Amino acid sequence: MLDCIRTTRGSVTESTHPVHIAVVSASGELLYSAGNPHRQTLLRSAAKPAQSVATLEACGSKISFSDADVALMSASHSSEARHISRARSMLASCGAHEEHMRCGGHPALNPGVNRAWIRADFTPGAVENNCSGKHAGMLAGAKSLGAGFADYHTPEHPMQKAVKRVVEQTSGVEPHEIQWAVDGCNLPAPAMPLTGMGAMYARFASSVDNATTERERTMKRVFEAMCAHPGLVGGEKRFCTKLMRAYGGLLIGKVGADGCYGVGIRASEDTRRLGVSEGGVGIAVKIESGSMDLVYAAVTEILAQLQIGNEDVRSALQEWRTPEIFNTMGIVTGATMHCFEIRKET
Repeated sequence: MLDCIRTTRGSVTESTHPVHIAVVSASGELLYSAGNPHRQTLLRSAAKPAQSVATLEACGSKISFSDADVALMSASHSSEARHISRARSMLASCGAHEEHMRCGGHPALNPGVNRAWIRADFTPGAVENNCSGKHAGMLAGAKSLGAGFADYHTPEHPMQKAVKRVVEQTSGVEPHEIQWAVDGCNLPAPAMPLTGMGAMYARFASSVDNATTERERTMKRVFEAMCAHPGLVGGEKRFCTKLMRAYGGLLIGKVGADGCYGVGIRASEDTRRLGVSEGGVGIAVKIESGSMDLVYAAVTEILAQLQIGNEDVRSALQEWRTPEIFNTMGIVTGATMHCFEIRKET
């Protein structure tokens, strides 16, 4: 049986969307799966927690950022006023300006912000990009490394070489198994097996309760910053924000473009029930069709199948789990059905 999410219109199956899932421990053990848990997958913005670690390590004691800044570094934000003002302050902290940023403008992920921009005849620029926090942080990292702002976005720049090392080390994936492409915001983006992505998120979660090295302490800071400021990681009515608020510090969740998602779950009774005696658990998800709506549905269904959190927490996310399909008159014309079951690895 194909592991997929099915959308219907009336009694007709309209589309099927294959889903690939890896549930992994911090040791790299594959615990549960669906579809192909080894699928080579571009992390896109789901790589941002690791990129934030590289930025903080590059900055060291030379440039300081608040936890709210760290959350914005790790964000795919909605270009709301709070996001833009913080990105500008991060640029100022390292003496950079918007023209140094090597990302372009695009429509905001918040529809209300888009409507306001249209009314004002405003053309968004780099600082309005949903990845502007990441770029501002990397400009600071580049300056701290003594490498300068120019070409900070290229694979040969010391800042991106630092990112590459952190991605390899936190995922545990051998360098030859990681491929690199150019992301939508013009930075290098890694692709790796979903199992590696899951291990990366599990290690972020494990660091919160057992940070013994400087690297683990930095990972802990990123995890806690995202949990403390979920509104900066996403924005109004955004899934990442709703997910982290609902779980109240138990997990982080980060979307990546084209139907990719990563979740890191701290050690708890839930993770121990999954067979992990200590440390966190990571979940990596890829929707083959690239659907963003359906990756959110998949994540909430996975958390329900694994029984992460109590029923009240999971019910708070029900609207994302099985979204209804409406027509232009507001009439429900279709539904979303989960046709996959998380299987325990033996």
